[in-house]
Amino acid sequence: QCLYQFLAFVPPSNERLRKPGTASVMVDTQHPLTLLLNSSVGDTDLCKVQYHFGEFGNYSLVVKTLSTSTQTVSCDLIINEGPINSYLPILFAFLVYMGILAILIAGRLLMKIDPVRNWVYKKLNPRATDRMINSELGSPNTTDSINCDPSPHPWSSASRRRLHSLDTFRGLSLVIMVFVNYGGGKYWFFKHESWNGLTVADLVFPWFVFIMGTSIALALGSMLRWGSSKWKVLRKILWRTFVLILLGIIVVNPNYCLGPLSWDNLRIPGVLQRLGFTYLVVAALELLFTRADSGTWEGRFPALQDILPYWPQWLFILVLEAIWLCLTFLLPVPDCPRGYIGPGGIGDFGKYPNCTGGAAGYIDRLLLGEKHMYQHPSSGVTYQTTMPYDPEGILGTINSIVMAFLGLQVPLFLSACILYNSETCCSYYINFTNFLFQGIISAILTKCSKEEGFIPINKNLWSISYVTTTSCFAFTLLLLIYYLVDVKKWWSGAPFLYPGMNSILVYIGHQVFANYFPFKWKMQDSQSHAEHLTQNLIATTLWVVISYILYRRRIFWKI
Repeated sequence: QCLYQFLAFVPPSNERLRKPGTASVMVDTQHPLTLLLNSSVGDTDLCKVQYHFGEFGNYSLVVKTLSTSTQTVSCDLIINEGPINSYLPILFAFLVYMGILAILIAGRLLMKIDPVRNWVYKKLNPRATDRMINSELGSPNTTDSINCDPSPHPWSSASRRRLHSLDTFRGLSLVIMVFVNYGGGKYWFFKHESWNGLTVADLVFPWFVFIMGTSIALALGSMLRWGSSKWKVLRKILWRTFVLILLGIIVVNPNYCLGPLSWDNLRIPGVLQRLGFTYLVVAALELLFTRADSGTWEGRFPALQDILPYWPQWLFILVLEAIWLCLTFLLPVPDCPRGYIGPGGIGDFGKYPNCTGGAAGYIDRLLLGEKHMYQHPSSGVTYQTTMPYDPEGILGTINSIVMAFLGLQVPLFLSACILYNSETCCSYYINFTNFLFQGIISAILTKCSKEEGFIPINKNLWSISYVTTTSCFAFTLLLLIYYLVDVKKWWSGAPFLYPGMNSILVYIGHQVFANYFPFKWKMQDSQSHAEHLTQNLIATTLWVVISYILYRRRIFWKI
């Protein structure tokens, strides 16, 4: 439903020289396009062609006049040069990383052979050799600093050991985030969706929020069981919130070489700012209702032991979501239809060019001011919007709180799996059903479509369908990682474990040094997927290596 945009004027043919009029244009290949040919006389439509062009393909639209009296023409699309297979660099990169993984596994297996082990002992320092043998790519039979004791423990003991599946999940999300922020090889599915829809890039931030909620439940419960008072924990929550928001404002306003920072154009929202505020609300909510000696629910419905004791929290979250729905669909926005959640610009046939984001954009412009918002939203690429719009704005923060709260429920699920016997493990199925229910909600809200749903999946708005969809994915992936890493110990979590344990340092570091060598250099062909992918993968891998080195030296940046 985009307004047609002028591409080119085709001059008339030269009948004396029998030379046709030609015009060359470059078009987008991410989406199918509709080319409309208009007559310069009378402004009538001559022909319409719908086609999905391929990358670096060369095409001709040949127009021939069949009847001058009726202005009848024929339009034939001819492929002069077929598009390239732009996905081959991804395949090659995958094979390279699989080769590296195979070498590491082979080296690990060789170290289990006694003659090889003895030779290494002779050549290397015994202490260093021992570290190599017990590396994080080890087998599940080896007990080391990463793998946990496979025998079940009571909750008081389990809380003292770290669930490495959480660090692995966080690290996986962070590695994808770094790769996406560095360019993602210039592939469209590694970029944020212009408006409605979901790409790989749109998954990582909500996953990060989700696992933050999970960590909150585990951390607060552990501190209270160790005897910390709620006032002491609250002071720590407030301090961490302040540091996250401060770091976020510094990171999103880079002015390292341009002189003093201008307060007139200071961007206020951002990723870390949203994480900080979400952390404050969810952590305070959990602190208010959690108990240091939380045991088994003894009410009439033991299957609902992860819901009934915390009904005030659920009520608070439902009220927040009701506020989001009311503001989004009932708040009057000047010069915009009530309940509008479109991209504005040339979207919706250009009827509402200055209504980008509807109520969400209006609230940010009203409370923050246009100069304190993100000036280049992803909607500007496809929909040519001119209004500033911040994807980390005020209204969307409500649903990021909901997302973190859903992550807060995961430890209740894990406790039912590890700590209780099979008779009370019905909580396992109840919690799993909760997340399956979220998938059903997403299907209903979106009508299983990208554009036609009641509330489409939208990362810019952080719509409720976006939250339920990504949380359903997050829970499924976390459950799989938990089973492989902490239950069966078939995988130590490497290499994602390392950035997951130093997430703040890696996130801020990759932002600050994004334009410095060796994370970025001048490319010979800026249109080459292979060059972009190579550069982005090397930069991302370097941060994984840096986090591994810091892990080996036991250097962790905690807030």
